[in-house]
Amino acid sequence: MLKEVIATRYITPLREGGSLPGLVEADDLGTYVMKFTGAGQGRKTLVAEVVCGELARRLGLRVPGLVTIDLDPVMGLGEPDQEVQELLKSSGGLNLGMDFLSRAIGFDSLAFDVSPEEAGRIVWFDALVNNVDRSWRNPNMLVRSGDLWLIDHGATMIWHHHWPGAGASAAKPYDVSDHALAPFGPDIASAAAELAPLVTEELLAEVTAEIPEEWLADEPGFDSTDALRRAYAQPLLARATVIHERIKGIEGDK
Repeated sequence: MLKEVIATRYITPLREGGSLPGLVEADDLGTYVMKFTGAGQGRKTLVAEVVCGELARRLGLRVPGLVTIDLDPVMGLGEPDQEVQELLKSSGGLNLGMDFLSRAIGFDSLAFDVSPEEAGRIVWFDALVNNVDRSWRNPNMLVRSGDLWLIDHGATMIWHHHWPGAGASAAKPYDVSDHALAPFGPDIASAAAELAPLVTEELLAEVTAEIPEEWLADEPGFDSTDALRRAYAQPLLARATVIHERIKGIEGDK
């Protein structure tokens, strides 16, 4: 399970995204970017962050470390911003934290070069989880000490918002024409050969086991959280072997 910490101080909101994450300090003296159960799509966004973040890490991609953060809603009482106050008050209990990458800067395709191999691995991974939020307008990548880090995976696995249609949704192609790394000639074939064999039933069981139980409870259509964990794994397992054939928009496609 993910390490659990307790929020001790809310520092500031981060207004770049639509879900209003915040920078917080915790009782382990760490500083985290915190995403809240009371924001946007609620716990499903946090589940997507856990599944994609932990899967990416196991595939060798750079992602910030994840923790769960216990939040006392009383912390919101001292916030002068009404929006922040309401968000904190509605997010009592377990939330998600990502290691704050100090001295990191946003990825700019005009300022940084990415090899076709690294671009291929990232594009293949985004296709696997159907990440619709890595465009040139909003890359959701950071650069620190020359290394590329992937952040913000809440807008992935859109099929988990409508489980009855999950199979059909997961079978759809992935359009990479708007992807932030499309200009770098991503080597999709090599990425698929390297990464697809790693996406096994065992690996996905390990990844989905990291999802906190309370974020899975009472999901309509499922009689247990274990069944829901398997439902998260199944589309990814099916996509891993074929998604490289369904990536559209690479220069030279017919």
